[in-house]
This record gives sequence, C-alpha cells and structure tokens, in this order.
Amino acid sequence: MDFGKALEALKAGNKVCRSGWNGKGMFIYMQSGSVVPVVNMKHEVTKHLFGQRMLGCDVTVEIKPHIDMKAADGTITVGWNPSQVDMFAEDWQVVM
Repeated sequence: MDFGKALEALKAGNKVCRSGWNGKGMFIYMQSGSVVPVVNMKHEVTKHLFGQRMLGCDVTVEIKPHIDMKAADGTITVGWNPSQVDMFAEDWQVVM
C-alpha cells in the first residue's frame, strides 16, 4: 500500500512497516496524545521546558499525537519522520 493508506492504518490503531523492513522486527505505530503532570516527567525534560522554576504539582504538559518506530535493535525512536523515499514508497504493509 502507499503511505496515505499506511497513515490511515496507523490512525486505525495498526502497526505498519515497509516490506524491506520485514523480518527485522521494525515497524511504526501512532501514539495518541496525552496530558502529563510535570511531576511525572524526567527532571531533564522539565529543566529544558521550564528552566529552574519551581512548578506546582498541578502543572501539566500536553503531548500531541505522533508516530514512533521500533527499530531492528529493539530501541524506540520517538517522533519518527518519514523520508521522501518512505512517503513515495508503495510497499507499506500492516504488521500482524
């Protein structure tokens, strides 16, 4: 399938991959958005976002929906972006 159909599959909750990735355990998936209390975030993240300010426990951060990738080595890439080759490819498939 093409990338447009792959996006539709992601939005429907499926994992997808390119046929060239098949067998390597690689796939992409959509993460829904969420609202996270800053007290649940890593200190290094809140430091980048807010500096050294003291924050109340009711402060939250909205994380927008995004696509993540499980790589062949088992790591996760947060916020995966397709290359132009990926966007024009017609070898996308749903991972079962």
